[in-house]
Amino acid sequence: MDESLAVTSPGHGLRSLLTGAEPCQIMGVYNGLSARIATAAGFPALWASGLCMSTALGVRDSDEATWSELLAVVETMTANTPAPVLVDADTGYGNFNTARRFSIKAERVGVAGICIEDKIFPKMNSFVGDDHRLAPVGEFCGKIAACKDAQNDDGFVVVARVEALIAGRSVAEALDRADRYREAGADAIFIHSRQSTVEQIADFARQWGGRAPLVIAPTTYYATSLEEFGRLGINGVIWANQTLRAEVAAVRDACSRILQSGGVAAIEAEITPLKEIFALMRYEELEAEELRYADVGAHLAARPVPASAGDAL
Repeated sequence: MDESLAVTSPGHGLRSLLTGAEPCQIMGVYNGLSARIATAAGFPALWASGLCMSTALGVRDSDEATWSELLAVVETMTANTPAPVLVDADTGYGNFNTARRFSIKAERVGVAGICIEDKIFPKMNSFVGDDHRLAPVGEFCGKIAACKDAQNDDGFVVVARVEALIAGRSVAEALDRADRYREAGADAIFIHSRQSTVEQIADFARQWGGRAPLVIAPTTYYATSLEEFGRLGINGVIWANQTLRAEVAAVRDACSRILQSGGVAAIEAEITPLKEIFALMRYEELEAEELRYADVGAHLAARPVPASAGDAL
């Protein structure tokens, strides 16, 4: 991670990444531990995934978790990494006022920005079913404007996620919506598609022409290279759910093998050693601080108590 980002606000750090020469890789995370792992691996920015956070909480990505529950999880991320965190804010959880309140609270817990999508609340995950109803353009523009007016840090980023292609609408409508959202104050556009190839995104990007930073999540068209995204003018690439899916696969495999073998010997050599977990969580720092403060306490406790103080007591 670029250490210079640590001296700026999270929002300014994210803005810098989204205006760089190369597409910024943004890793999807869902709790403090996954945020630490992604940052240690070298990802410069993080995506607080609504799907992944909801799933980790044991509920579905259909606004079953409240926004206060999700922000409590997000706070464990910002507390554990200096990397800027972009939060998946779904539709803003209602009207302009709920979107504005979410944005204010998110900024207070240290996130770099929020991303709101132009669907009707409550919404369904974009990869489930075909009933994806879009919000009226004017209503969604009002949400964007309300969030921008409420921000305290001028670097805070509001990303407008365009779901027109998910809803089966044309690229022309997606472009029109994106441009209106930009005019309403959106700092970047997230254009979403669930096609298996990049052609639909490429068509949009060519016509968009860099009017504002462009962000994508290539969950279904994952075979496209980062270099190709760069040639298309993509500024941010979100790997939105791969960490959660990797965890599910690994935990499922470990549970199955432990149950079948009646022990852990068969997997012990394949799982992360505890010492690596302790290193990741910086236990040595805690141990050093424990000694430091014990020394401070011992020094002060050893100081003789003045006789007058004892008499007073």
